[in-house]
Amino acid sequence: MSERTETIVGTLTDAFGDLMRADPAAFRTKYRKMAADPFAFYRGSACLFHHDVTAREDPWVDDRTARIWIHGDLHAENFGTYMDSDGRLVFDVNDFDEAYVGHFTWDLMRFAASIGLLGWQKALPEDAVRSLVETYLRAYLDQVDHYAGHDDDEYALRLDNTEGVVHSLLSTARATARVDLLDGMTEVREGRRRFLDDDSTRRLDEDERTTVEEAFAAYVETIPSDKRMTRDVFYEVIDVVGKRGIGIGSAGLPKYSVLVEGFNQALDNDVVLSMKQANVPAVSRFLDHDAVESYFEHEGQRTVVSQRALQAHTDPLLGWTTVDGVGYMVSEVSPYEHDLEWDDVVDPDVMARVVEVLGRATAKVHCTSDEDSEQDLVTFQVEEAVVSCLEGLREEFVAALVDFGIEYAATVREDHALFVEAFREGRIGGVDPV
Repeated sequence: MSERTETIVGTLTDAFGDLMRADPAAFRTKYRKMAADPFAFYRGSACLFHHDVTAREDPWVDDRTARIWIHGDLHAENFGTYMDSDGRLVFDVNDFDEAYVGHFTWDLMRFAASIGLLGWQKALPEDAVRSLVETYLRAYLDQVDHYAGHDDDEYALRLDNTEGVVHSLLSTARATARVDLLDGMTEVREGRRRFLDDDSTRRLDEDERTTVEEAFAAYVETIPSDKRMTRDVFYEVIDVVGKRGIGIGSAGLPKYSVLVEGFNQALDNDVVLSMKQANVPAVSRFLDHDAVESYFEHEGQRTVVSQRALQAHTDPLLGWTTVDGVGYMVSEVSPYEHDLEWDDVVDPDVMARVVEVLGRATAKVHCTSDEDSEQDLVTFQVEEAVVSCLEGLREEFVAALVDFGIEYAATVREDHALFVEAFREGRIGGVDPV
C-alpha cells in the first residue's frame, strides 16, 4: 500500500471507524457513491481535505482570521434554497454539519478545489477553470469590502434580486406544496397522517418511542423564545419512526423522523422534523481548540449554534437534544429546500454568473458570524479582520488560491483512484465492497 493510500485509509478510518463498525452496510453504500467520480469522493472526504490543509502553512491568516466560524465543507453543491424565519425564500449556503471555528481560507480553498473538479469533469480548459475560481474569490472579497464599508451587513439572495440559475431554483422552491412532501412520506389512516412503512423506516418499541418523545420535548426548549410557536398543539407528536442514514454525508448516523401537528389541524399542514445524531466535525480532528470544545455541550448543540451563527435567519424549528446521552440536531424536513444542481450548468459564462453569486454568499456567512451574532466565540468584525490581514496582498492571495484549486483538484483525482482500489480490496475499516 502506498504512503498516500495509507493516509486516505487511515484518515477515513479515524473519522468514521465507530460508525463503520456499527453500520457497515451504510458505509458500503456511502463508499460506492464516493467511488462514482472524483467529485463524489471529494464530497465524502472532508476529513481528508482538512488533514491536508491544516498541515500546510497558511500565510493569509492572522490571529483573528485564523479563528472565525467556517462552514467546514464548502463545496459547489452545498448551496440551495430554504424558507427563512421571516417567511422569505432564500438561496444560501446549506448543510452545516461540519461547521466549526478555523481559518477563513479553508472554506475558500475547499470551494476552489471543488470548482477545479467540476471544471475538469465538464472538460473545460484549465484557463477557463482558473477564471471561474478567480471570479468566485473576487466576488467574495468584493462582498467583504461592502460589509466593511457599511453598517448594514444584511445580504440575501431572493426572488426579487436574482436571475438565471439561482432565480429558477428559487422559483421551483416557491411552486412546491407542503402537501406534496407529506404525501410522499405519509398516508392518512383513521383521519390522521402516519409515516409510510418502507425499507427506510423502522417502527419503535414502546421504550424507544418514550425516549424519543422525551428528547423531543427537551428539544422544544432549545428553540429561541422569539421563534417558538405559541400554540402548544404545533409540537404535538403524531408519529415517530427510526431512519437509517445512507447518504454520502449521513451514512451510519442514527436518526428519527417526527411528525407533528403543525400550523393547524388541517391534514396538509402537518410538519416533519428530522432528529439526527450529530457527528464530530472533520476540521476539529486536526485542531487543538480546547476553548471551542468546552463551549459546547455536545455535537448536536455545536451544529445548531454554528448554523445560527452562520445564517442570519435560520429555520425557526432548528434546535438540539440528546438521546441516551448522545447529541442530536433537530430541523424541519422542508418542502422548500432545493439543492443547487450542476448537471445542466455547462456553459462557462453561466457558470461564472453562478460562482459570482456563491462567492458573495460565502462572504455573507463568514461576516454574519461575528460580534453582531448571538454567539460569543467570535467577538470581532470578520469583514474588518479579513480586509486588514489581506491589505496589500490581494493579488497574491487570489493567485495562490487559484493555483491551490487547480492543484488540489488534481490531487483529489489521484486520491479517488487510490480510494477506489483500496475499497475494492476491502482495506477501509473492514467495510467489504460486496
